[in-house]
Amino acid sequence: MNSLVSLKTQEGNLDVIYEIKPYEFVSDSNIRESTLFAQKIRNIDFTLIQKNISLDEVESQIEKYTSNADSIDYILAVSSGILSGLIDILFVGDFSLDRGTQWGKDRVDNFVLSVAKMKGYEGDKLDGAVRFLEKKYPIPADSATNIFGGGATHHLKDFSHHPTPLGLMFSLLTQFTGKVYGTNSVGAFIVEDVPSTELIGDNIFSKISIGFINWLFHMVSDMAGSSSSITYGKYGTGLPGPFVSLLKELSSLPIFSHEENCRGFAYWVSKLFNGTLLAKRDENNRIIPDSVIKFDLRAEIGVSYELGRQAVPVIINECLVRLCYFVRRLIREIKLIDPSSINDIIKNTNWDRTLPFKNRTITRMITISSATFFVIDVADAGIRAAIKSGGDPVAFAGGLLLRLNFVESGRFLFAITDEICSEINEYKTRNRQITLLNDIISLHEAKYFYLCAGEWSLLRDAAVAVNELENYAFYQISNAYKTINEIHLASDTIAENIISETSNQEEIQEIMNILKY
Repeated sequence: MNSLVSLKTQEGNLDVIYEIKPYEFVSDSNIRESTLFAQKIRNIDFTLIQKNISLDEVESQIEKYTSNADSIDYILAVSSGILSGLIDILFVGDFSLDRGTQWGKDRVDNFVLSVAKMKGYEGDKLDGAVRFLEKKYPIPADSATNIFGGGATHHLKDFSHHPTPLGLMFSLLTQFTGKVYGTNSVGAFIVEDVPSTELIGDNIFSKISIGFINWLFHMVSDMAGSSSSITYGKYGTGLPGPFVSLLKELSSLPIFSHEENCRGFAYWVSKLFNGTLLAKRDENNRIIPDSVIKFDLRAEIGVSYELGRQAVPVIINECLVRLCYFVRRLIREIKLIDPSSINDIIKNTNWDRTLPFKNRTITRMITISSATFFVIDVADAGIRAAIKSGGDPVAFAGGLLLRLNFVESGRFLFAITDEICSEINEYKTRNRQITLLNDIISLHEAKYFYLCAGEWSLLRDAAVAVNELENYAFYQISNAYKTINEIHLASDTIAENIISETSNQEEIQEIMNILKY
């Protein structure tokens, strides 16, 4: 420790050194306060690291939710929508349930015939194939045909005749319970005993075999209608498709009315299946026989065919927009890296910035192109429907619906929904960014406060130490002067004693020199 004051006297062989050293003062409270400030600052630094990581993630999300589309992107999107709309007008045309149903019927007839041949049928007639499969793979529910309203309706009302997972479940239930499940004439759910138990299995294996394998191939035989209707060239009653089966099963729930003469949900499902709902009517509101279209499995397959036709221009529009996005971004990337070979392009291109997926820019372009396509489609459908309807509102509405591209309408609705969700996500993400920035600013302010508090604490401690040092130094200097005075007095006393007790002047002078007297 360094001395504040050092006094040294040397005379002959005698050295006298007097030092004043500072008092080292450390307060326990000051140590605790300094440690607390340091801990607070460390905690703030750790929190700042976490907040900055979260901020980086949020800012990357903002980029994802932010559209960077420019005027060229919008022009390309509109052009793609116009081109796709023209393709739809010129090559797709009306939505035709007649054409779709015929297409579905042809596919079902060929499928039934091929399955029958695969299982051993040697003929080439459809009615023979149906009879072959019905005979080889019977199911117990056919004995309950009269319970479910006869041959024209039992495929719809008997749930085990539904070619769906629920239909399979009810087929297996019949095997294990000996009962059939379906609806009565007013659409209410009923459970009845199987009239004939000949096809109820004797053991688990046979029950599952009949309930699953027989059911599966029996469904194939019923797809094309009964063998007698096919023989006479009639369309026949086929199976309800998955959509109508689901509607029928839902209509049997207690939440729907099943009163007599009540035209409830179940009533309209039955009319849809038997074809009277979609049939055309004459001026007296009577059904035109040739216009009856039974909405069974064949019709549902036909609807999928028609929707597939409508999907072609929609897919073209989608591909064109994404291709335009990709090509523009790829050209931009190539200009940035200035490659000398194709390998440079492959290695150095940031492909993430070129992919036309999962970013707001491509979402905006798809929305613009879909909107353009939709407007052209609606305008074309409205003009054609107005011309054909002759001013009849009902005919106009029907013509408009048949001319609309339902796939594009759904795609446009999805694009609008995606755009709204992206806007909401961007708003939420930016709010999150603002919150994080405010938190970071507040943490920096808190850190600055603790740093200032620590500096002020050090200054306060220094002021206290200086004050105490001054007091201590004054006390020590006072003691030093007092001691020096006492030494002088003692020297005088010694000198007097020496003079009184010796007469040798040389010795006296030598002692006096030592004492500096």
